[in-house]
Amino acid sequence: MLVSLKEVLNYAEINKCGIGSFNTPTLESLNAVIRAAEKLNVPVIIMHAQCHEAESPLENIGPVMVLLAKNAKVPVCVHLDHGETVEYLKKAIGIGFSSVMFDGSALAYEKNVEITKEVVEYAHKRGVDVEAEIGILGGRESGDRKLSKEEMYTDPILAQKFVHETHIDALACSFGTAHGFYTEAPKLDFPRISKIRELCKIPLVMHGGSGVNQEDYKKAIQLGVKKINYYSYMAREGLKGANEALKNGVKFYHELAAIATKYMEEDVLRAMKVFYNK
Repeated sequence: MLVSLKEVLNYAEINKCGIGSFNTPTLESLNAVIRAAEKLNVPVIIMHAQCHEAESPLENIGPVMVLLAKNAKVPVCVHLDHGETVEYLKKAIGIGFSSVMFDGSALAYEKNVEITKEVVEYAHKRGVDVEAEIGILGGRESGDRKLSKEEMYTDPILAQKFVHETHIDALACSFGTAHGFYTEAPKLDFPRISKIRELCKIPLVMHGGSGVNQEDYKKAIQLGVKKINYYSYMAREGLKGANEALKNGVKFYHELAAIATKYMEEDVLRAMKVFYNK
């Protein structure tokens, strides 16, 4: 069933767990995530990121995501991840997404606030929840820039001000994770997570969540992270499955896709069992 971001985050608060939030730019990844959630009987978030527009245009993949969410046996929030323009976010809302994220992390603080407030006003009038971001993650967000920890990580005081001024429903913040694959184990700043949660009093979001170790997931969830974004390592498992299928001489693409889906589903299940304390 299609549900709001607030509904799944409320489940996380009540059950003292995190909600898996998975980028699903293909039908294979969509099926893998929803099947895993149904096997564990837990709510889940499926996401489309604007950076995947070239591979999966929103106008094509979006309606499929909404339909699969409505038909699912568990609560499913359909979320736009890293929306870069107001127009793109409005398109997602028009398609039926129940949640959107505006990513103004690379903007000046004042501009980030200005656009986030515009998005919140538009979305809330239509019953859609909003996530926004303060701080810069490594990987895609930092680009080629060499930034210090203090330049990248979320300032708890600034985060409190941002939440107060924008009235967002969830806050994405930077505390040691990064997009993509890790070349060395990430070191999360747990005191920073705790302070942000204490001051902001809304659910926190971990971006770059795949690749974090189990104990760090559990500690971050305990401190206030309630939405965990996960993609790179799931996608890598899909590729691993496809390669295995090719080695075994599959003759049809649908056979390859089915094996890749199975590998992704198994990876999602492993992650979910940690997030949901299963």
